[in-house]
Amino acid sequence: MLLFLWWIAGYIILVSGGTNAPLYALDQPNVARCLDYCHLKNLRFLLCVDADGQLSHNPYKDCNRGFCKAEDFELEYETEEGKEKRINRVEKTRVGQKANLRDLCLNERGIPIRRRCQIRNGNRVWQSLDHVTCRSAPELSSSINLLAVKSPPDMISQLSNLLTQTQEKLAAADVFSISEIFDSLVKKPERNAAVVGDLMKICQKVMSTDNETLRLSADANATNALLSNFEDYLDELSPTILKLNSTIFANSTEFTFHPFFDMGVIVLKTSELRVFFVDPEVRNVSGIVNFSGGNMSHFEMLHLSDNEEDIRSMENLESAVFIPEKLWSQLKKKGASYLVFKVYTRDALFVETEEEIKRRPTSNVISITIPGLNDNKLPGKLPFFLRNAKANETQFEGGCGYWNYETWLSDGISTCGVGSLEASSHPVILCHADHLTQFTFLLGVNKMQAGLDTNKEDDHSLDVITNVGLTLSLLGLLMIFITAAVFKSFRTLASTKILLNLCAALGLQLLFFLILSQSHLLEQLEQSESERCTLVGAVMQYLLLVVFSWMFIIGFLQYQRYVRVIGVNHPRHYILMSAVAAWSLPLIPTLLVVSLEPGSYRPNNSSMDYPILCYPSGYGLSLGVILPIGVITVANAILVGYISWSVYTALFKRDLIFKQLGLFVLLFFLLGITWIFGLCTYFDFGRIFAYLFCLTATLQGFVLFLYFIVFNKENQRAWLGLCCNSSKKRNQETIQMPTDSILQGLSHSSTNSTSI
Repeated sequence: MLLFLWWIAGYIILVSGGTNAPLYALDQPNVARCLDYCHLKNLRFLLCVDADGQLSHNPYKDCNRGFCKAEDFELEYETEEGKEKRINRVEKTRVGQKANLRDLCLNERGIPIRRRCQIRNGNRVWQSLDHVTCRSAPELSSSINLLAVKSPPDMISQLSNLLTQTQEKLAAADVFSISEIFDSLVKKPERNAAVVGDLMKICQKVMSTDNETLRLSADANATNALLSNFEDYLDELSPTILKLNSTIFANSTEFTFHPFFDMGVIVLKTSELRVFFVDPEVRNVSGIVNFSGGNMSHFEMLHLSDNEEDIRSMENLESAVFIPEKLWSQLKKKGASYLVFKVYTRDALFVETEEEIKRRPTSNVISITIPGLNDNKLPGKLPFFLRNAKANETQFEGGCGYWNYETWLSDGISTCGVGSLEASSHPVILCHADHLTQFTFLLGVNKMQAGLDTNKEDDHSLDVITNVGLTLSLLGLLMIFITAAVFKSFRTLASTKILLNLCAALGLQLLFFLILSQSHLLEQLEQSESERCTLVGAVMQYLLLVVFSWMFIIGFLQYQRYVRVIGVNHPRHYILMSAVAAWSLPLIPTLLVVSLEPGSYRPNNSSMDYPILCYPSGYGLSLGVILPIGVITVANAILVGYISWSVYTALFKRDLIFKQLGLFVLLFFLLGITWIFGLCTYFDFGRIFAYLFCLTATLQGFVLFLYFIVFNKENQRAWLGLCCNSSKKRNQETIQMPTDSILQGLSHSSTNSTSI
C-alpha cells in the first residue's frame, strides 16, 4: 500500500513538472537509482534516478545499457592429472548478454559455459563462476571458439579453411561456436557476397554431423540460430548476387557455382544444400524443380505460366516450387522483387528438442523467401511439391508442414488428397501455403517414428546375424582355398576350378561388404567426395553381379548334369569361356550406371538416422542390380525345382530321401535361391523376409565349405591323412554323402572326384 501511494505521488510530481521542466533529483533524497530497480525494470511509472542524475519514470533504459569491462579471472579445469587453475578472459560485453570465454570451458554435456554481464546491487558485474569446474576441449573446438571470441574480419574464411582441413567430427561445442560466429557476421552492417561459398561449405559440414550431436546443440538453440542467421544473410545478399555479371566464387569439390545470367538465375550448391536466387523479371522464371537419382546438378527451371499437374507428373521429381503468374503480380504490388529458394536434402538443421516427436520429415526441406516483401503473409496460395520417401506406407497420418524454429506445424498449409487413395499411392505430394518459411512433408509418428523405434532392435539383431554369417562364410571360403592349395588332386579338377571362381567372387564381395559395414567407414564415405562413393558403389555392384553370373553358369551345368545327362559335350575350353563371361559381362550394367547416372551411387535420403552404403539408387538400382539378379534368381529357382523333381522321379527310394534333400539344400545355397528373400524384403513384403535373407544369404560360403570339404569323403580322407600322417584304404561306395553325387557334375572328365 505504501509503495502504491509513493508511486501515485511520484506520478503527480511528473505531471505537475510539465513537459518542459527538467526533472533533477538533487533535492529528492528518497528516490533510488534506476539500477537498484532492475528487477522491476518492466514496471511503468516507477520513479528512479538514471545515470545522468535525472528523474526517470522507468528503470528499463538504464538497466539495458552499459557494459561489463573485459576481465581476466581464474577457472578450475579437469585434466588427466587432476584439477588445475587456469587464467581465462572475457571481453567487454553489453549488459544482459553472455560472453564467450577465451579458453573454452565445457560443462558435463559438452556445451560451452559462458559468462553473463548482469546488474547486482545497482552495479554492472560479471556472473560468478566460482563453483564451476570446466572440462577441457579438443584443439578443433578451441580454435573455433577463439574465432567466435575475437571475431576477426575474415573469420568466415578462416572457419571454412579450418573445417575443410580437419578430419575430426564436429562436437556440440563446435556447432554452438559456429552459430556464434554466424551471429557476429549478421550483426556486421556490411554484406559481403564473397563469403557465401564459405557459408555454404560450413553449413554442409554442420549438416553432416551426427544426429546426437545436433540434438545436443539444439538444446542450446545453436542449430536454430545458425539456420536463421544463414538464411537471413543470404536473403539480404540476393540483389547483389543476382546483379553479378561474372563469377566471384571459386568452385571446389565441396561447393559449386552455376550462373545463368541470361535466365536471371544463380545456383549455389553443396552435396546436401542448394540455393537458388531468381529474378522473375528477366525471363519469367519463378521456380525450380529438383530431380532424384543423386545427381545434385539435375534441376530445371519453372516459369510463371507452368501448370501444377504438369509439374507433378514430371518423372523422378524430388521437390519443386514455383510462383504462379497471378500470385507474382500480387506480390510485386507488395514490394517483392526477387525469389530465394533453399533446398535441404536432409532435415539435419531442423532439430526438435521434444522427447516425444509427433511427426518427422520424409522429404526434402524447401525454404522459400521473397526479399522486399513487407510480411510473410501471401495474398494467394503458393504451390510446392515434395516426394514422400515413405510413399509405400499409408499417409493418413501425413501432411505438409512448416518449421517454426521449435517444431513442425501445419496450420495455413493444405495437402492435396490427404486421406485419399490417390494420396496414399502418389509419391509426389502437392501442397499449398499462405505464408513463407521452410516446408517439408511430414509423416505421423505412429506410421514412421514409432516404426523406426520398434525397428531399432530388429536392425541390431539383423546386424548381428549378418556379421556372424559373413564371418562364418569367409572362414569357410578360406578353408576351401586352403584345401585347394594343399591338395593337388582337388585343385586340378575342372569342377574345383569353377568352384574356386565362385568362391573368389563371393569372398571378395563378402569381405568388401564386411569392411564397409563399419559405421565409421560409412560416415567417412558419406562425407567424402562423390567420386570415391561412386567407385565403392560400382565395385560392390560389379562383385554382386559376378557372383550371380557364376551361380547362373553353375545352375546351367547342373541342369545338364541331372536333367539332360546323355549327349552333353562341353567345349574344350569351357571353363575359360565361362570365366571370361562371368567376370566381364557384369561390367556392362556397372559401367552403364557409372556413365549415365554416376550420382545415383551417393546416398540422397533426407532423413535417415543411420549410415547408408554407397550403392545405386533409382533406375541404377532397379535396372543395374535388381533386374539382373531377379532374372537369374528366378531362372535358378526354376532349374532347382526341375532338377529336384527329375532326381525325385528317377531315384525315388526311401533310403535316398535324405540324399535328395541334401541335393536340394546344396542347390538352394549354391545357386543363390536365398536371394528370393532379399527381393521380397526389397519389395516390402514383410519383416520376416529380412530375417530369412540375413540368416541364409550370408551363410552361402559356409554351406559350400560344409558340403565340398567337411561332408566330402575324398577331402575328409585327404585331411585325415595329412593330419594323422596315415593312409587309409579307399572303400568303393556306390553312393556316398550327399555331395559325392552332387559334386560330379560340372566336368565329365573326373568320375571319382568332387565336382560341382
